[in-house]
Amino acid sequence: MNEGKIELPEKITRSEAEWKASLTPEQYHILRQKGTERPGTGLYDQFFIEGKYFCAGCGLELFESGSKFDAGCGWPSFSQPAEAQNIEEHRDLSFGMVRTEVVCSRCGGHLGHVFNDGPPPTGLRYCINSASLTFKPSEQLRKEADSLKQQGN
Repeated sequence: MNEGKIELPEKITRSEAEWKASLTPEQYHILRQKGTERPGTGLYDQFFIEGKYFCAGCGLELFESGSKFDAGCGWPSFSQPAEAQNIEEHRDLSFGMVRTEVVCSRCGGHLGHVFNDGPPPTGLRYCINSASLTFKPSEQLRKEADSLKQQGN
């Protein structure tokens, strides 16, 4: 048993050719080349449906709709990850700024950045590129869970 022990996601690696084949050009640019979509252009910026957000590169659960808020910055913003171990943070000194980059802990895909200007209780704003995410509504997740239960019987 792993009681009290946090299980880290198993790392996955792919060649650049495999990444290019499995991602759209925009997803590849953001996830693999640390790009950023223009503010206000991402699918999930003004998107507030109950469900969960997953890494577009590997499918790891990253954020829940309950932690999403409108920061007015032009990117989807979350106050906390679904599971702390599913993201990694790295110091980012690009563009003459000091920021904290957020990446998927399974595939290393660039997601965005985290800032200390979010709402209570965390005070954090995970500013995430829409193209780095996929979304599943709660209803779909419930149906998938029910299907798995039925398969197990």
